[in-house]
Amino acid sequence: MGLSQALISRRPSERHREGIPKSDEQFLKGISNILHSFSNSLNALLEEQVIARARYLKCFPDYLAWAYVSQDCRPRDVYMQIIKQICSSTKEQVEMAEKLQEHELGDFLHGHLKDNRYLIVLDDVWSPADWSCLAKKSSNDPDCLGSVFPDGGKGSRILLTTRYKEVASHADVRSIPHEMRLLSKKKSWDLFRRKAFLDMDAESYLPDLKELGEKMVDKCNDLPLAIVLLGGLLSKNMSHIEWKKVHDNMSAYLAKEGQIARVMTMLNLSYIDLPSYLKPCFLHLSLFPEDYVISTRKLLLLWISEGFVLQQDRQSMKDTAEIYLNELINRNLIQVVRTSVNARVMECRVHDFIQELAIEKAKEHNFIGTNIVVDPHLFPSSSPSLFSSKSRRQSIYSDFERYASIEHYSTPYLRSLLYFNLGGIFRISQLDFITKCFKVLRVQDLEGLGIENVPSIIGELIHLRYLGLRHTGLKMLPLSIGNLRNLQTLDINNLKRVPDVIWKITNMRYLYIEEQEEDDPLKIDTVQNLQILSGITFNQWIRNNSSKLTCLEKLKIEGICELVVVMQVMYLGRAPRTKETLPYFLKWRRVEEVEFSNSIAKLHSSLKSLYLKASDESSIPSLAMSSCPHLCKLDIKGRMQKLTETFKFPRNLSQLTLEVCRLECDPMPILEKLPNLLTLRLRARSYLGKEMHISADGFPRLQILQLLRFKELVWLNILKGAMPWLMQLEFDNFKTEIFGLNELLNLVEVKIPFSSLLAMILFHKIEDSFWGLTRIAGAEGGMHICRQKGLTLASSKQALEQLADFLEQCSRLNFV
Repeated sequence: MGLSQALISRRPSERHREGIPKSDEQFLKGISNILHSFSNSLNALLEEQVIARARYLKCFPDYLAWAYVSQDCRPRDVYMQIIKQICSSTKEQVEMAEKLQEHELGDFLHGHLKDNRYLIVLDDVWSPADWSCLAKKSSNDPDCLGSVFPDGGKGSRILLTTRYKEVASHADVRSIPHEMRLLSKKKSWDLFRRKAFLDMDAESYLPDLKELGEKMVDKCNDLPLAIVLLGGLLSKNMSHIEWKKVHDNMSAYLAKEGQIARVMTMLNLSYIDLPSYLKPCFLHLSLFPEDYVISTRKLLLLWISEGFVLQQDRQSMKDTAEIYLNELINRNLIQVVRTSVNARVMECRVHDFIQELAIEKAKEHNFIGTNIVVDPHLFPSSSPSLFSSKSRRQSIYSDFERYASIEHYSTPYLRSLLYFNLGGIFRISQLDFITKCFKVLRVQDLEGLGIENVPSIIGELIHLRYLGLRHTGLKMLPLSIGNLRNLQTLDINNLKRVPDVIWKITNMRYLYIEEQEEDDPLKIDTVQNLQILSGITFNQWIRNNSSKLTCLEKLKIEGICELVVVMQVMYLGRAPRTKETLPYFLKWRRVEEVEFSNSIAKLHSSLKSLYLKASDESSIPSLAMSSCPHLCKLDIKGRMQKLTETFKFPRNLSQLTLEVCRLECDPMPILEKLPNLLTLRLRARSYLGKEMHISADGFPRLQILQLLRFKELVWLNILKGAMPWLMQLEFDNFKTEIFGLNELLNLVEVKIPFSSLLAMILFHKIEDSFWGLTRIAGAEGGMHICRQKGLTLASSKQALEQLADFLEQCSRLNFV
């Protein structure tokens, strides 16, 4: 495999070149050539030298997207990646698009692009056939001009990266490859210094470490990936002895020649340096498809079920697993794809060279089989019938029916079976073979596979610890699921009803049962090891004795909240809800609210996160949570009464989200008194008023404020002294006038919904700006404005004045 990649673009129509400024024309020329480069430096190059430049945004104001292609080219998946980034679609619209056929998605994408100027990056295309497949003519549009990516004469560009020069030449025969140079000595050292010494000043590290570091950087031959891995390896220990050991090992390993050998050497050194508890977690990454975006929630639960995570005193295994993940990220062995508002990693992926090492090492240790079962249409040369008898883990990509048809008696000791749907609709009618062939199975994840039913003999998998059945279309589970006494994680959604046998699985720790269709009773208070319970209904919850759930840390309750009350009244009062019986109804309602509030209060010793989601027109019950000292995260989605009358927030609450609460009174006078609140997210219809006021001492520790989809809010008044530590502000309504912005001296990030080239031009007209502007990827769109670091107090005030003036201009122009 070669290390080189190329970057190409389609030529714009000549008649549109006249509208591009001379400086921008030169800039466009630089990125429109084919770039023949090193794969590991491509992202850094584009981020630092292209994406961060304002001219880039001015040249392509309509659509920007980056899609990963990889070795197993899947056009449908690539099209969906692009569509999600260029279309401001709702969740329902995205789900509808996912049901379209490949050619229909091509038509849909072509229709969105043809009248706009766009820049799309197709990253890591492996063969000319892959490019032809991606750019093929869509089936139904006669004006397609032979490609899913139309040349509408507006100066659009396709940038294509590849390891092979022939792919670049095939994609655009009119362009000459531009070979990207290796890093200069200075840039190589700067990159290493940032990774190895982190935030240390140049004067802070020892001269002998600098000398050793320079020698090792020289041995990397200016290859960015090798330098990044070396820096991550050395950042863990600042002693001269440890650095000398790495230096000497490099000298031995680098007796090999060639760029691939040097990169793989650094990868191998990074693996050798891993502590013993991280090595199985790293090897586990070999099971995932190339360039696959991994849910960290799922990854951590898989690690726990596999037995990779060690129990720590006073710390949950999930928290320990998250520490493991962050260690691998800090060592540059895992890439972050998406983070939450409070900077927790939500999605990640693995660089393809790092995954190659993981697969190689996993096979050496019999961690996975000699073959990973794949879709024969993607890899027709694979031989899925040949498995090692020592194989402990297997993953299937897409074609599960074919996998089910194979005899599996040669792998009786299989412990983990993972399925990945890489595009398309796949169903399986029989799962009996899993129970019959894999008696010691511990992990079974079939997310995304269409399943008609689960056989009752699944109850014979007595060693099963993890059962993942999310997005399978399954409506019922057999009662025999209660026989899985070692099951720790059950992850499923959209069941018609959950069988009332969960109470038998006393080792259950993580139970996900969201979006139940029916609200039948569910006993869970015997599962005393339960740490996460997500998706139980209000009616089910109130019928359990929550005081027994002494380990419960995260709780999500959803469904129709008032159903419990109505049923209780009809049963106890035997009276219809009429004008005459309404006083009795209200009396019983208050009793139920007290019971619900008490049921939450009984979790005082363990509860850290609470999510209440009331469906339809039902209301969230009154709560008094001041008795839950560990509760730090609270999400409420549903109608509420006045905060002053119904809610008592815990003192240590650090993250609060309100949505569809329909509060008529300004919530800020109540919320601003929370002494430890760090993140406040107020979303659609959480408040229906037109004004908000934050007093001088309000929100003493707040760092992140999010105001989204507030259509009626016209005025936000921030008094001097309020929110002294606010660092990030996000809003999406320019009609809202914000007073007091100049006083937020620690504000360094602002996210706003730019979609206009005129707005960007206004921003770039700011003289001596202290702000930088980048575009936010994804369906939400918008802009991310970041303030320069290290400003003096006077400069900070000037920067805030610039920001306030800019937002005022946008408000006058009525950008939405």
